[in-house]
Amino acid sequence: MNVKSCGFEMLHFAMEQEQVSEVGLGSVFRKASKCAGTGEQYNHTGTQFFEIRKTRPLSGLMETAKEMTRESLPIKCLEAVILGIYLTNGQPSVERFPISFKTHFSGNYFHHVVLGIYCNGRYGSLGMSRRSDLMDKPLTYRTLSDLIFEFEDSYKKYLHSVKKVKIGLYVPHEPHSFQPIEWKQLVLNVSKMMRTEVRKELEKFARDMRMKILKPSSAHSPMKERSRGKSLSPRRRQASPPRRPFRRDKSPAVVDKKGDLATLNEVGYQLRI
Repeated sequence: MNVKSCGFEMLHFAMEQEQVSEVGLGSVFRKASKCAGTGEQYNHTGTQFFEIRKTRPLSGLMETAKEMTRESLPIKCLEAVILGIYLTNGQPSVERFPISFKTHFSGNYFHHVVLGIYCNGRYGSLGMSRRSDLMDKPLTYRTLSDLIFEFEDSYKKYLHSVKKVKIGLYVPHEPHSFQPIEWKQLVLNVSKMMRTEVRKELEKFARDMRMKILKPSSAHSPMKERSRGKSLSPRRRQASPPRRPFRRDKSPAVVDKKGDLATLNEVGYQLRI
C-alpha cells in the first residue's frame, strides 16, 4: 500500500468503525500523517517548507499536500490544515472547514488556524501547534460554540487573549475543484462581544452550514446577501416619463444584456482572500 492510500485508509477505517470519538480524531490523524510520510513533528526551524497560498484553487493545494507526503518534512498549522483536507477527502460524512484565531500576547499579535471537523452530530478539530491543546480536539463537542470556547479557554492558559475568530465554509470533497477554500465567511470580534452573543452568531452560522445555505463569496449567492439583512430584489428606480415604443429601441437592449453577462463572468471568477 502506498503512502497516500495508507493514510487515507486509516482514517476511512476509523470513520467506518465509529472509533474516532473514542480514540480521538487527532490521534487518528497523527497516525495517518505518519503513515502518509509527513511524520508528526511541528516545524520549529522558522522556515516554512511548503508554500501555501490561500487563494489557490483546491486542486492546487491538494497537489501541495501530495508533495508533503513525498518530502516528509515538518509542517506548521496552515500546512496541517491542507494535509487534513487531503487525508479526509472522499469521506462525505466528514465535513471540513477552517477555523482561524487572532490572539494578543505581550504587545504582539499571533495567528493560528486549525481544521474544524463535523461528523455524526459532533464537532472536533485537526491541526498542528507547539501546544498540544491548541490543535487536535476530539469529536465530542455538541455545538460549534462549545468547540470555539474550548480553544479560547486553552489560549487563556498561555495568557493569550483571543481577539478575532474566523470561520470558513465546508470544503468540498472534490480534490480537482478549481474553487478556492473560503477561509473567513464569518468574522467575529470576540474580544468586544459577550459570550452569549458569540454563541448566538456561531450557532446560526453552524445551522446555515449544515443546511447547505451558505455559498462561497465568489459565487455571489443571494442567500449570503439575505444573511446580511439585504433585500434579494433590486430597488426600483423612480419611474421615467412614458416613451413611445419604437422598433429600433430593441437593439440596444440586446447589447446591454451581453454587456451584463460579460460583467458577471468577470466578477464570477474573482478570487477573494
